[in-house]
Amino acid sequence: MAPGRPETSRGVPVPAGSGTDRPARASLRIKSVLMSKPDELLMDIAARVESAQSSRMSLTVVTHGAVITGRLAPESVWRKRVSEVLTDSAELSAFSAAFDAPAENDGPPSHLHFHVARILQGTMGIPETGGMYRVAIEDVSAWTVGDFSYSDH
Repeated sequence: MAPGRPETSRGVPVPAGSGTDRPARASLRIKSVLMSKPDELLMDIAARVESAQSSRMSLTVVTHGAVITGRLAPESVWRKRVSEVLTDSAELSAFSAAFDAPAENDGPPSHLHFHVARILQGTMGIPETGGMYRVAIEDVSAWTVGDFSYSDH
């Protein structure tokens, strides 16, 4: 048995990377995150929404296990709407200035900006009226064109 190598309760050496070798597992996880490449087709859709300044594209994405469905908006439109909502709030109006700054357009879009969007939870969407979500494109693990509607029937 090598010095410093963990062993099981029966005295059998534990192979490197088997779960007790935390630094090795952490570095593998970091490498896999850094090597992830965003979906080029999804990036193209986001770029087209930005260039057309259109908010008619419906999309459903899966990100970190959550399903978000709604319509995409150009970042500038999304920022303006979030700023308006915050300005109207007595408690949150000071935060509206953070969204007033113009979006940096130096390269392809890195985020999807949803409005009238809902997080799917069982048979309902949260919030019922739709919300404003910003999702990093690199965090999207699955997606489909269109959004899900809800019915009480």
